[in-house]
Amino acid sequence: MSKDTPQRLDPTAIVASALRIAGAEGLSAITIRRLAQEHGVTPMALYRHFRDKGDLLDALAARLLADIRLPEPTTEPWDEQVRAILAACLAALRPHPTVAGLVPTRILLSEPGLILVERILALLHGAGYPPEQATEIGSQALCSLVTLVATEPGAMGSTDPDTRDDAIRAKRAALQALAPQRFPHVLAAADALTLCGDREGYYDLGIEFAVAGIRGIRPATRTTG
Repeated sequence: MSKDTPQRLDPTAIVASALRIAGAEGLSAITIRRLAQEHGVTPMALYRHFRDKGDLLDALAARLLADIRLPEPTTEPWDEQVRAILAACLAALRPHPTVAGLVPTRILLSEPGLILVERILALLHGAGYPPEQATEIGSQALCSLVTLVATEPGAMGSTDPDTRDDAIRAKRAALQALAPQRFPHVLAAADALTLCGDREGYYDLGIEFAVAGIRGIRPATRTTG
């Protein structure tokens, strides 16, 4: 059997390999050639499943969206249901900080993404927000989750513990070297700025911030043509 035989390739396994590479080395490390080597085939074999790297990145985003376990609709207030959906999104994004940024611009390219958008827009519609405003609110809420994941204090973009610890120590040392007369509050918060001591609290606060922000936005007045 030729190593280019399509049956030997499982697109799901290719996406899983790409997620692993991205998690360890970043998105730039993902190439068709690298994945072909990982799976013991030629690059041409992968092109039967993915037209180019952009197509593969679309598949990565779709994988993360498919991992979201949306809660069933309830009779709770709309903001509590939004909170539950954001928590479900965050649970799927947290394991993949280097890939999470792909999701916002690709959310409409897969059925799981469309289902997520429909749920959010329906809740915001019920709260009185017109479609244009609801779209902006939903988009910015999702982007805020991506930012939380990508910028978690202490997440230095390396899976090697020694490398990560060295980077954290260097960042803390740089902050502690600041002049206390000029930056007293930065110095007092040096540990918190360097490392996330309470990860669950960090993410809970992020969701609370997003939901409170949405609640504080007055629905725009609908105009008639």
